[in-house]
Amino acid sequence: WYFLYMNLKKYVICFNNKIPHSVKVKDTLAEILASHNIEAQIFDIDNLKTGSDFAFVIGGDGTILKAARFFAKHSTPIFGINLGRLGFLSQSPKENLAKSVLKILDGKFHVEERIMLQSGENIALNDFVIKGNTLGRTARLSLKINGKPVCDYLADGLIISTPTGSTAYGLSAGGPVLSPNLGAFVVVPICPHTLTARPLVIPDNELISISVNDCENGFVVSTDGQSFYECKCDIEIGKSDYKAKLALLEDADFYSVLRDKLHWGISPAKI
Repeated sequence: WYFLYMNLKKYVICFNNKIPHSVKVKDTLAEILASHNIEAQIFDIDNLKTGSDFAFVIGGDGTILKAARFFAKHSTPIFGINLGRLGFLSQSPKENLAKSVLKILDGKFHVEERIMLQSGENIALNDFVIKGNTLGRTARLSLKINGKPVCDYLADGLIISTPTGSTAYGLSAGGPVLSPNLGAFVVVPICPHTLTARPLVIPDNELISISVNDCENGFVVSTDGQSFYECKCDIEIGKSDYKAKLALLEDADFYSVLRDKLHWGISPAKI
């Protein structure tokens, strides 16, 4: 990866104007790059443009997810600078900004490709979430994989998650944590009304179909918890041809992130 990304020329800074301090950090980052004779283009997260070799993304995980979906279609690596609470997808807190930028410019990073989900024109790095369209009521959802019936759920909804998204909503709903290098998806029921409905891990080359009995009311689908749209009777979800490219510093690994950010396996007395 070092040789592949040695000749980066066009850098872009993406920031979220809705997050406090984002503008200040954006200006600081631009000054740091300018001190290395790099003039980066600057875009708000809601007005991204193509044509860059590398993107610095300032914000929380939501900002990084939005940037990842956009830049995945252009094979552009992104580097997250955390201004949010958890910052699971980010690589640098704002306090280490100068050191992190220097490592990037020195090529001391690698790019990790993350599989994504797709339904129609919608892609997701974390997950698709399907819920009934009637507020306060459970939904009856039928799951098929490769056209074969698997399970009928009476639940608040279903989460279809990538390995990257397994530490997000799926984890909160009782799903497993998957290493981001696995070629697999997770189907997690949300508050199912049966003790036998458990999370299901499947290969990422299988096609997931979900239908609802109440086609009149249909159901609501969310993409990475950010964009929402309605479906009437059924939806198909599978592996996307696009992959998100996350730039990770050379000393970063998935398990250290689990320990440091999710306090994985640490006694509550030590947190």
